[in-house]
Amino acid sequence: MTVRKAWIWTTVAVGAALSFVMVLVVGVYLVAGNLANVIAGRSAGLAKNAVPAAYATLVQKWGNLCGAINPALLAAQLYQESGFNPNAKSPAKAEGIAQFIPGTWAIHGIDGNGDGVADVWDPRDAIPSAASYDCKLASYVKDAPGNPTENMLAAYNAGAYAVIKYGGVPPYRETQNYVKTITTLAKSFAAPVQRLEPSKQAAGAIYYAQKKLGTPYLWGGNGTADQGGRFDCSGLTKAAYASVGITLPRVANDQYNAGPHPKRDELLPGDLVFFSHDPADSRAIHHVGIYVGGGYMIDAPRTGAVIRFDPIDTADYFGATRVTEDGAKALPTTV
Repeated sequence: MTVRKAWIWTTVAVGAALSFVMVLVVGVYLVAGNLANVIAGRSAGLAKNAVPAAYATLVQKWGNLCGAINPALLAAQLYQESGFNPNAKSPAKAEGIAQFIPGTWAIHGIDGNGDGVADVWDPRDAIPSAASYDCKLASYVKDAPGNPTENMLAAYNAGAYAVIKYGGVPPYRETQNYVKTITTLAKSFAAPVQRLEPSKQAAGAIYYAQKKLGTPYLWGGNGTADQGGRFDCSGLTKAAYASVGITLPRVANDQYNAGPHPKRDELLPGDLVFFSHDPADSRAIHHVGIYVGGGYMIDAPRTGAVIRFDPIDTADYFGATRVTEDGAKALPTTV
């Protein structure tokens, strides 16, 4: 009798939870349809914890070196170049957190920390050098028509002469894509200054995740047939947003940069919520779920568990991302 009662109450609880999610899904559609054009404008401030703590002060300081850049833009460039890895080295021999090639470093590398050595491998030199180089490029193209920041980024990609020749961003697809990528990605590093627009795909992502409730967890799972339709945490969120046409990176700490970051009291259903071993470092994120409201998420928690509802207010709660299509497209394929 006790077992039967427990089963009945479990069934009622799950049914109520699913009904709750469906109400939220409808609510997300309504909110997404009624709120438009309210994404935060350009901001010089950094979103909380978007940049690893070891570099946040440097990025905030040097990102205000000139009017053509801001800390969020500088952070986006560093993330795009190296994923904030000070030991990164590319096949083209670009080196360090800012990925300077030796010839460019020889001309534009500066001693940012005042120790008498300009070291491309030291972020205290490389980050100031990246900002200084941006500002020098901006000065080269300052008389070109158009947006000074976009012209600076175009000069970074195609050279100052091309910007001057074409009177702004040149008609090169690679350069135009680079300018759009960095300016879009910068939004995921900027502290929001206005209410954030809810993702119009959020309801669909929740609906997808809801249908997977009860599915066993699989480390590295992408939900494919050969994996028995099982997922790990970031595999679930990736698949949920793929179902509505948005391609996210595979791992959670890269998914964090797929859009702007609402505060805890600004969360809406469909936001991705993240958990980190280091409360000040987005690169230490180890878990992600899809927020459904009321302090709960749908997530694939760990080996031996199933996809389920879990509370988000735990000791390792890190922050959230409101996924946008442009934000996801701007993410590098590897960092």
